[in-house]
Amino acid sequence: MDILRLDISAAIPFVDPDAIEKCKTKAAIANKSLYDKTGKGNDFLGWVTLPANVNESDISEIESVSQQLREISDIVIVIGIGGSYLGAKAVIESLGSSFDIYTDTENPKVIFAGHHLDEDYLSDLLNFIKTKRVSCIVISKSGTTTEPAVTFRLVKQHIETTFGKEGAKDRIVAITDHSRGALRKMSEQEGYKTFAIPDDVGGRFSVLTPVGLLPISVAGFDIRILLKGATDLEKVSNKNVPVEKNICAQYAIIRNILYGKGKKIEILANYNPKLHYLTEWWKQLFGESEGKEGKGIFPAGVDFTSDLHSMGQYIQDGERILFETVISIEKPYNELFIPEDTENLDQLNFLAGKRIGEVNKMAELGTMLAHVDGGVPNIRIEIPELDTYFIGQLIYFFEKACGISGYLLDVNPFDQPGVEAYKKNMFALLGKAGFESEGEQLRKRLVNNK
Repeated sequence: MDILRLDISAAIPFVDPDAIEKCKTKAAIANKSLYDKTGKGNDFLGWVTLPANVNESDISEIESVSQQLREISDIVIVIGIGGSYLGAKAVIESLGSSFDIYTDTENPKVIFAGHHLDEDYLSDLLNFIKTKRVSCIVISKSGTTTEPAVTFRLVKQHIETTFGKEGAKDRIVAITDHSRGALRKMSEQEGYKTFAIPDDVGGRFSVLTPVGLLPISVAGFDIRILLKGATDLEKVSNKNVPVEKNICAQYAIIRNILYGKGKKIEILANYNPKLHYLTEWWKQLFGESEGKEGKGIFPAGVDFTSDLHSMGQYIQDGERILFETVISIEKPYNELFIPEDTENLDQLNFLAGKRIGEVNKMAELGTMLAHVDGGVPNIRIEIPELDTYFIGQLIYFFEKACGISGYLLDVNPFDQPGVEAYKKNMFALLGKAGFESEGEQLRKRLVNNK
């Protein structure tokens, strides 16, 4: 079995080898505790062995519902926020054509909403779907999270107006709590098809549950291969695998040692724009898991070579508080050669006959050498090719590494207490019942700050 590779050789010069040895035992204990459920947040560890344990009946049901939606839809709107949409969007964007919005007629277009409250975006969305055959996958554990709940009201109204209440039953699928919550209650009342979010899997770890698998299947990708990739990566990173051979543990170790040496920011870099939303998912995974108790590496992302012309200057010469992790794709899917030009006005004939991928790879390697020379440690995650199997591996690699890394940092990687603060303030300012006194105090603060 072919497994993605981790190369830390360009980070080793920045760390003390003794520190790595000292951290190995802690990493092994951390990984074991994920399986034995003896660490912090141990009631949210269902993702650890999930890929290999998805039931055949569950996969078949997801595929069946996916096919039904595909047959009746031009557009499938996935409504969710955070982990309820980022994982699916990351996989779909990674595997699809860069221009499938214009060219793909075989599969319905999967679009995402409910992850913000922008009025213009939602107005544009409703205008866009006026003449389309629309279905909806709404994802929410509670059904009361503001952004997706508001969006679902709008989309539900459109579907019911266009297709009737009975037609809406075939076009709305809810992924929610198995027994509780507003969305579960609504689904039972309205007769929507439902899938359950496992109680022991948090949102940012949920891409390999129906939360991610149903939208990914609707988009036309084989979820069985995705799960196979994740399963194979779990096999080579389980608690019985020595740290020396466990790439998830090695990544967790090196990033924590760099953090201890003042590298407070990790930049995830890619050289393929299809990986942009994989980076966005990664940012939530690590930021929400580790950013607590005044601790945590700040996760940032760049798309190279584009961002070398914007952020490259800071990365090369700015404050030395960052390190870089690069997702490196060994083999492009397509072949495209640079032609020769008779005039050679751009002076690029020295590239004639070379593949675009070769030029991109040399840009990647040249950038790594320049950044290392500039004091930026580099970690490389090498993927043989960008396909469904290896995306499955990459997702599980980051999930496992995140769990180990959080334990090395001595935080609970599976809660997110800090995200409630803004919600309370928003509810108070909007006049929600029970928040009257807080709302009055906040409005006074806003007036005084003007």
